[in-house]
Amino acid sequence: MPISQSEKAAQFRALHEAPGAFVIPNPWDGGSARILAALGFKALATSSGAQAGTLGRKDGKVTRDEALAHCRVIVNATDLPVAADLEKCFGDEPKVVAETIRLAAGVGLVGGSVEDATGDKQKPLFDHGQATERVAAAVEAARKVGFPFTLTARTESFLRGNPNLDDVIKRLQAFEKAGADVLMAPGLPDLAAVRAVCGAVSKPVNFMVGIKGKSFTAAELAAAGVKRISLATSLYRAAMSGLLDAAREAKDAGTFGYVERGVPSAELAGFME
Repeated sequence: MPISQSEKAAQFRALHEAPGAFVIPNPWDGGSARILAALGFKALATSSGAQAGTLGRKDGKVTRDEALAHCRVIVNATDLPVAADLEKCFGDEPKVVAETIRLAAGVGLVGGSVEDATGDKQKPLFDHGQATERVAAAVEAARKVGFPFTLTARTESFLRGNPNLDDVIKRLQAFEKAGADVLMAPGLPDLAAVRAVCGAVSKPVNFMVGIKGKSFTAAELAAAGVKRISLATSLYRAAMSGLLDAAREAKDAGTFGYVERGVPSAELAGFME
């Protein structure tokens, strides 16, 4: 019997309440979602960067309709709970943020994020007040969907030219006060910063793996207080690295050693319906 959205939402919420940390990988299509589910992961999340890559675009260049259609594919591929990277929720105004959360729940997602990046190089972050209003609007919308939608609020400070840990903590504390269920600050530079963030808030903290030199082990992150570990675009980039290596070998050397190194077709087929 199919698992209901409410049941998936409860399962996802329970992962955040269980002892220790859990890893949530980020598939980029239905096939990768099925592989990750078969490997035993307990939940999945989308990646805006990986999603954009499947469309041949850069991160941030996908419309809301396209993003939600992509999310629906991931949701329908498995019985696992799925949360979404919704970027800035595809608009500046709180009412647009709220509508995005409502629509996200409508495609079967049980969680999603809202961030404080504007997309404007001249002013890369919303100010504290506007950022918090946007989170509050997302929280209000999430509470109205009829099941426990897990709302993640993230500050992009370390990725957008504001590597100020004190400011990051103030933003996350404001987002927590506004009702966010999970807090996130991609790009934290070291474990000391991770510990400082986790120690400054009471809600679960998501750490994003995927930046060279700033991706720590699950054990180290759990010890620092992290609850959820997302892999962002790292799996997609690993897959594309394999593609580039194989294609370059075929084009430049005229050899096909990757055929011998690759996963057998039958093994991949075993993950699919």
